[in-house]
Amino acid sequence: GGEAALVLFRLRMNASARVRQHLPGDVGGFAAAITTGDRSAISQEALQDLRSSNLAHLLAISGLHMGLLSAVVFGAMRLMLALHPVTATRWPSRSIAAGAALIAATGYLALSGGNVATERAYVMCAVALCALMIGRRAISLRAVAVAGIIVLALRPEALTGPGFQMSFAATTALVAVFGWMRDFDGTVIPQRLRPVVAVVISSAVAGFATAPISAAHFNTVAHYGLIANLLSVPLMGVLVIPAAVLAAMLAPLGMEGLPLWAMGLGLRWILAVSEAVSGLAGARSLVPGPGGWVLPLLALGFLWLLLWQGRLRWLGCPAMVLALTLWHGVVRPDILVADTGTLVGVMTSKGRALSKEKGAGFIARNWLENDGDGVDQAVAAKRWKDIDAGIIHLSGKRAAAALSGCGLGDIVIASAEVDAAQQWGCPVFDPSRLRETGALALRKSPEGWQITTAREYAGARMWNTKPKRRAGRQ
Repeated sequence: GGEAALVLFRLRMNASARVRQHLPGDVGGFAAAITTGDRSAISQEALQDLRSSNLAHLLAISGLHMGLLSAVVFGAMRLMLALHPVTATRWPSRSIAAGAALIAATGYLALSGGNVATERAYVMCAVALCALMIGRRAISLRAVAVAGIIVLALRPEALTGPGFQMSFAATTALVAVFGWMRDFDGTVIPQRLRPVVAVVISSAVAGFATAPISAAHFNTVAHYGLIANLLSVPLMGVLVIPAAVLAAMLAPLGMEGLPLWAMGLGLRWILAVSEAVSGLAGARSLVPGPGGWVLPLLALGFLWLLLWQGRLRWLGCPAMVLALTLWHGVVRPDILVADTGTLVGVMTSKGRALSKEKGAGFIARNWLENDGDGVDQAVAAKRWKDIDAGIIHLSGKRAAAALSGCGLGDIVIASAEVDAAQQWGCPVFDPSRLRETGALALRKSPEGWQITTAREYAGARMWNTKPKRRAGRQ
């Protein structure tokens, strides 16, 4: 209930404060983020460096962290059980170790605040650990499918989110690729080099699987992300997470200082890598948002390639190429109108021009990001003088009241109500009309303006349609 949630929240904040007491600055903020889910102490500069180097996923408590934690606890428990002849030979050590890892993962879920990404990671780990407990293979495409079904049953809306898509794309690709590698002759790669090759392959596969999804949702491509991940992710597994587990075990005794110091060494290295990589020329580029069919077509080709057997699996490649071609040829709307009428964006030869340099900042940022445009709102507003689209934007009641007329083909956008007598026969979108349509996207065609409303784009759904009154009821 609410009291238990409050107790857990206080425990999280206390743990976060203790971590930051030992590790000040961005290192402490990073450590608090991956142990308690509290990101408040990490600076915006460090966050931007992590994003530009494609290392921001290390901040979120996701499958990587949950998997590493479970693996550390599982391995430590099996090692302890192997130290005594009775427990090593007579006890089901694998099942016991998996149970201990599941308990640790559950505690990690509670301590981290249990956000959507952590819940998803927990479900995936729990499915794998339960498979180990009953003697089944932990890592298989069937286990991934079961985890996906459970996550979607709990949170159906997760299907359209970047977290779900990236997690399951990476996991599915890794399971499939390492499954294929089991079929090859193991003597090709020397024994000593296999761990290094596994790290390189896993980073490359996960990066390639998630890159299109990340670019579609966040409109950025980190060109040196593979290098940054190769230099950072192994350290998470061999130093940062084991030190965090040891610190959690010793914290009740007040002896967490030494493992936190070791954890800090690894996190300092990761932050240094992110700063160095993000500072390289061309480390990041912006891409426009894809059309509605691009990601589904990519997913279809991706799954066909991974799941189908035999030579027919290569039929997934044309679907993926077609999706990328459609993405490359995407054309953004000529005009965008906010649902309140407070902001208008018109595409020009220099990029999208915005009608205001301040206000509606979230909307402005989304428009510019989806255009693949890296300028800020103030710079985009300076382009407004270059528009020739016949758009009249009236900001405020005085401007709406002062409307004296409009030319043929003009469109009036107003943030305040416009009297019907003032409309002069041209299309007028004021707050009363925008409440019916939602935001607008306009494209110019030989026949005139093609207007797509947010209401039309979303379609009639249970959550955006007023229920009809039953006959006989008032």
